[in-house]
Amino acid sequence: MVIGYFIKTMIPHYPLFINGEFKETSKKQDVINPSTGEVIATVSIAEAGEIDYAIKSARDAIDCGPWRNFTLAERKDFILKISQGILDRAAELASLESLNAGKPIKETTFMDIPSAAATFDYFANNLEKYLAKENVEINSSIASAQSNLVREPQGVVVLIVPWNYPLLIASWKLAQALAAGNAIILKPSSLTPLSVLELAKIIKEAGLPAGAVNIINASGDTMGEALCSDSRVDMISFTGSNAVGRKILEYTSKNVKKVTMELGGKSAAIVLKDADLESAVNGLLCAIFLNQGQMCTAMSRILVEESIYDDFVNDFVAKAKRIKLGPALNFETQMGPLMSEAQRKKVLEYVGKGKTEGGRLLCGGGIPQQEEFKKGFFFEPTVFGDASPKMKIFKEEIFGPVACISKFSSIEEAAALANDCVFGLAASVWSKDGSKAKNLAKVINAGTVWVNTYGMFFNELPYGGFKQSGFGKELGKEGLLEYTRLKNIVTDKTEGSKPLVNYWYGF
Repeated sequence: MVIGYFIKTMIPHYPLFINGEFKETSKKQDVINPSTGEVIATVSIAEAGEIDYAIKSARDAIDCGPWRNFTLAERKDFILKISQGILDRAAELASLESLNAGKPIKETTFMDIPSAAATFDYFANNLEKYLAKENVEINSSIASAQSNLVREPQGVVVLIVPWNYPLLIASWKLAQALAAGNAIILKPSSLTPLSVLELAKIIKEAGLPAGAVNIINASGDTMGEALCSDSRVDMISFTGSNAVGRKILEYTSKNVKKVTMELGGKSAAIVLKDADLESAVNGLLCAIFLNQGQMCTAMSRILVEESIYDDFVNDFVAKAKRIKLGPALNFETQMGPLMSEAQRKKVLEYVGKGKTEGGRLLCGGGIPQQEEFKKGFFFEPTVFGDASPKMKIFKEEIFGPVACISKFSSIEEAAALANDCVFGLAASVWSKDGSKAKNLAKVINAGTVWVNTYGMFFNELPYGGFKQSGFGKELGKEGLLEYTRLKNIVTDKTEGSKPLVNYWYGF
């Protein structure tokens, strides 16, 4: 049974989580199942009073509450309890995530939920290593000193999570921010808040002090400026669209603070003529159609060397046509619905632009007409061939199941096509020649480049983009340290005399 109080119609209701308690509000919102278009829950909506209460609770936790004095070992223990709590409820959380986000149950069961638990486990078990104090001895002709370099929490951190990977990205951010010792305000997408609000129960049961984690739900327009411009907030970690990212930068400029951003992408895959064709086709089907293409790292631009272009396209299209659409909770489903009707309209508009601009539609491109798909927000796996770099479908992020395949004649041309983009989040290179693939990866302007694979995220390794894809890192030591500030404590160690500064104005 998912957390929630039940209203008269027996639809579960989810309150906010502030200062260690579940809090009701007068305003509510419906949450929709994208597989059916039906209401599956109601959620409390935070207004100005709740937002202020959450900020104050986090501020108190970091300034004067017990959380600020917890040792690294005590932090580790609490974070491990959260990891175990996710595992204990894995089946329930997987179903809830599929129900709310339209993600096929195979994905949530075998990828999202185990990965979320593993992130908490990893940072719990490595925080002492990553946050260890460092001593530096200075011996110069002028003076001697000792520096103690100390990693401290940023303070109050606001985590803003997108709708495409609700629990997993929340877990990335929350595990790192907690490991660093921050007090947190977590804002899920108002479209997909359920698994994150369910996580609140796990946090409550883990026994974290009041105010250490606060989870509040509201639309971005309502909450964004209030959270991001408030002087009591020390850091914003945002994953989402470029348009919202620009607004957040405006808000944070009112009171300067640390910001990290993972924004959009238009990732390119480069398939060289010596690639394992079957592996490349199968891998790139996953790279664009996983989660219905609703991924910032989706390989929506597929660049294929011209000598193998026809063979690649024929195999890719044949297999795309066989992808099984269906409701998210069906274990046979390979591709579920898009997140919302608005998202489906956006994808349909891009398909129309692709046709108008001369793209060759090879499969899909529309709304499936079978009776079983009538109520949900389903869309067919779509492939355009001979896509031109000038086309909007080739340049702009669609965030849907639309692959654009182009050909190239040289490695230099492939690299130029891959880099001819405002985004720089991810890319992939497919070749049996490891040296050639790595040399090509070096010249691609993207934060992550996969060789002969796709989507391998490891808690040990940093993830983040270049250019309009944002700045800062998630995961790895680098990701954890984003949530800290570095303090330099310098002690004079001059032997046999007073420090030089004593004589500057000394009389």
